[in-house]
Amino acid sequence: MKKKTISEVDPSSLRGRTVVVRADLNVPLDGARITDDQRIRASLPTIRLLAEAGARVVLLSHLGRPKGEKRPEFSLVPVARRLDELLDPPVHFAPDVDGESARAPVEALEDGTVLLLENTRFLPGETENDPELAASWASLGDLFVNDAFGAAHRAHASTAGLADAMTARGREAVAGELMARELRFLEEALRMPERPFVAIIGGAKVSSKIDVISALLPRVDRLLIGGAMANTFFRALGLEIGASLVEEDAVDTAARVIEEGGQSLVLPVDCVVAPELSVDAPTRCVARTEVGDEDRILDIGPETVELYGGMIRRARTIVWNGPMGVFEVEPFAHGTTAVARAVADACGDGALGVLGGGDSAAAAEQAGVVERLTHVSTGGGASLELLAGALLPGVEALTNGVG
Repeated sequence: MKKKTISEVDPSSLRGRTVVVRADLNVPLDGARITDDQRIRASLPTIRLLAEAGARVVLLSHLGRPKGEKRPEFSLVPVARRLDELLDPPVHFAPDVDGESARAPVEALEDGTVLLLENTRFLPGETENDPELAASWASLGDLFVNDAFGAAHRAHASTAGLADAMTARGREAVAGELMARELRFLEEALRMPERPFVAIIGGAKVSSKIDVISALLPRVDRLLIGGAMANTFFRALGLEIGASLVEEDAVDTAARVIEEGGQSLVLPVDCVVAPELSVDAPTRCVARTEVGDEDRILDIGPETVELYGGMIRRARTIVWNGPMGVFEVEPFAHGTTAVARAVADACGDGALGVLGGGDSAAAAEQAGVVERLTHVSTGGGASLELLAGALLPGVEALTNGVG
């Protein structure tokens, strides 16, 4: 069911109304310094739309995992400062996050201004989806906008709970600009893919992505495997993997996927190996059948790069989640960088290329191709669950749209 979005709300109806926005401002910090403000910038279109319409904007977000305790290292103060630098309307900050405690600063807001409340996860009721906490946040406003796609797969008080509480009051809960964009591109890739449709799945563990792999295999023309999870598939084929990372308890699962996938499932044909994970480690490129006892597989090899690159460049729809190797360490970054550039080249030729956030987004940034891609998701976990066919609680609770 299509969900109503903020773009479907009459802007003239927003002036003077208090709008509670769940944003995803969970940015990495080095002390009080934000090291990557991409998620903040991604939230700006919705905030600007509301402020320019004259709404009084109340922002909610989590940061890190303080586990229900008020811990200063997880404070949103640095985020408030950065928002104030990026936005024209003034951004205020409330050191309290409980709905009742925050009521006074919310009521003091002027039209077109913004208030950021402290970290929602300072309250244990947030991750427990406490209905009373959700109701207290809902009581602060006249409309709820969920723009936190990265948290949409969690049924928390500030996501699904707040949407339910707002609609219980006879008000609406709608998707923000970012949320709507995320859903549009991910659902377009799954529901009406132009073919060839290629999925690229990497990362360390088969177990964490088996649902995605199983859901995608019947839909795609090719599913390309990379990263340490390929080692588990190699083990299932009876190949030696030396000292490489492997999930022994997922070998049977990998064997089943190989059988079910047939020609649609494509595994690396060669790899980059080294005796240790180090910038200075001596590296070799070997066939997947020639891995030595002391070798660690740390990247896909040049033949695999060429094989995968050709399939990607011919694709018309591409979904990518997970690196091909340990891209953070320069000698083992080539495979991931080559895949990122191949996806960007395909997008340049008119393909739809969607990256599933997390390490894939970091790899695309490192490769310098972010601007050439159709869409880079802000939500790694949420995009994985959506690709696996799961319903996202933070989306399902929103008001239904038309069509």
